[in-house]
Amino acid sequence: MDDEPPRMALSATVLGAPDARALAAFYQRLLGWTVTHDEPDWVMLRPPGGGAGLSFQTEPHHVRPVWPAGPGDQQMMMHLDIEVDDLDAAGAHAVAAGATLADHQPQEHVRVYLDPAGHPFCLFTR
Repeated sequence: MDDEPPRMALSATVLGAPDARALAAFYQRLLGWTVTHDEPDWVMLRPPGGGAGLSFQTEPHHVRPVWPAGPGDQQMMMHLDIEVDDLDAAGAHAVAAGATLADHQPQEHVRVYLDPAGHPFCLFTR
């Protein structure tokens, strides 16, 4: 019996949204990644240097997460951490791309933003 697991590689993280194409367009502006697959309800972006991408699927009953969530709020299921060189410049770029700065900021060297579908993502410096 072989105890080694089968080869597995993370292909992408998938975000649900009311409009997959609209959310993919936001992340394409934010990250500068390339659309590699585009259907009405499914879009995939890949980074130029390779590696795992981001995919977006239309979910007609999508409920925006609340961040930070309280009792009874729609909780986020995940968030993205994006390392940047310049927090202020990256934050201005994120807002210009369509993000909103979250009201609650828990750390000094991290900025939490919300994408157009309400998913939180963090910009941070090392």
